Amino acid sequence: MASGNDKLSAQVLIVDDEPEHAEVMAEALKRSAGGGHVCTIVQSVPQALDELKHGQFDVVVTDLRMPNSAGKDGVAADGGDAGLRVLEAARKLQPQAETIMVTAHGDVATARAAFKYGAYDFIEKPLDLAVFRELVNRAAETVLLRHEAVAGTAEGASAGATGLNELVQHDGFEGIIAGSEPMRRILATVKAVAASNIPVLITGESGTGKELIAQAIHRNSPRAKNRFVAFNCAGQSESLLEDALFGHVRGAFTGAEKEREGVFEYASGGAVPPGSKEWTKGGTLFLDEIGDMPLTMQAKTLRALENGEIVRLGSNDSRKVDVRFVSATNKDLQKMVDAGTFRQDLFYRIKGAHVHLPALRERREDIPRIARHAITRFGTQLLGPNSTPPDITDAAMMRLTAYSWPGNVRQLLNVIQNMVVMAIGEAGGAASAGGIKLDVRHIPEDVRATDQPDDEAAAAGTGNGAGGGSLAGTSLEQIEKRAIRETLRLTAGNREHAAKLLGIGERTLYRKLKEYGLR
Repeated sequence: MASGNDKLSAQVLIVDDEPEHAEVMAEALKRSAGGGHVCTIVQSVPQALDELKHGQFDVVVTDLRMPNSAGKDGVAADGGDAGLRVLEAARKLQPQAETIMVTAHGDVATARAAFKYGAYDFIEKPLDLAVFRELVNRAAETVLLRHEAVAGTAEGASAGATGLNELVQHDGFEGIIAGSEPMRRILATVKAVAASNIPVLITGESGTGKELIAQAIHRNSPRAKNRFVAFNCAGQSESLLEDALFGHVRGAFTGAEKEREGVFEYASGGAVPPGSKEWTKGGTLFLDEIGDMPLTMQAKTLRALENGEIVRLGSNDSRKVDVRFVSATNKDLQKMVDAGTFRQDLFYRIKGAHVHLPALRERREDIPRIARHAITRFGTQLLGPNSTPPDITDAAMMRLTAYSWPGNVRQLLNVIQNMVVMAIGEAGGAASAGGIKLDVRHIPEDVRATDQPDDEAAAAGTGNGAGGGSLAGTSLEQIEKRAIRETLRLTAGNREHAAKLLGIGERTLYRKLKEYGLR
């Protein structure tokens, strides 16, 4: 959903078996004072179900009675409850959307039935278009406010704790952008688990921002004032890993001339020596790539987590530690457990709460926000704090959004930094005067050439569909419809601009809009 100071543009699905009536509703919403809503029109329950499965909507408007859907997809023989079936499907397939019932039967029984299936409200025919527009606008605002609440600032459990929204704004250039529904749900989970002491396992492909999520958990926890210690388990031999985790005493091995505390003790703020009764809570220990840890070290790590005690190399005495434990991996630990390469007991111990970060290709709607944030950041670094940051053309942004990003956010940031450097270098001495625009020519060649064969894309799991992954099984009509809908979303409903970005004429776009019921 696009929003601005006085502008609200929602994706609206209109389900009505009377085409003329549906057109009137769509035209009213397209000219809404709150912002031109992008409307998709269908005339039956089966068509509505298809859209709910493949599209993404903020508001669903449906007629109650649709005789043309009688006996289909659970609809009664007279089609009298068709709208209720749409409401039921919307609640299941798109729970984030608000639904509105349009009916000529505005009695108490109808209202109760609509609200039972989660309707936001219902409105009677003949429609007062002003009232209808206001109702849809309010429903769209409710969805937007709910999204903002999910990603809103989390109150720190101790004084001075950093709020989640503050973290997102501060570190957004590094990947924590909560514009998409998956990322909003993730930040809601982070907010929920941060205040507790429960271990958290973060999974996801390389470059998705796992350490930033770990930092967010720490900064919003009661331990926020204490240390956050990150350690990568990958590429470590068993002896070096044990020393790094648990430390050693003097003389433990050749060259050990003095004692050294490991990351468990360091994160804890210093372990308590044997017999001491003094104790304070420590900080957060983040072990990245825990899936690369050898089996023997897994057993020792499990003991430290279960008993809160570690034993330094060369010592027989245990030392108490108190840390919040967060771990991450890009591997499938469940498969490793099944294969016997990862301990089952440790797996369940570290997976108190699970946060899975989606690949960037699975949340493409975040790409423009991440890109613009990064452009401003890198532009300011190169041009100075008082300079006008570079801009980016819509064509370049569309190309970035279409790319599959196998390296995820990390790769996107590197590409943006490269583009900024090239654009500023191209501008030469005029760079400080502003007006720099990143264009398609500034995109590295390997990213610019996004047209890879379908079989290669499917094999790599990097299909360029809006939802990511392979598009096998999706009809060409749905693919084309989705491309048009997402482009209209990007251009805030500007059809001339959308046609240019799609590489088709305005007449062709208008014909496609009419053919697919898009408004």
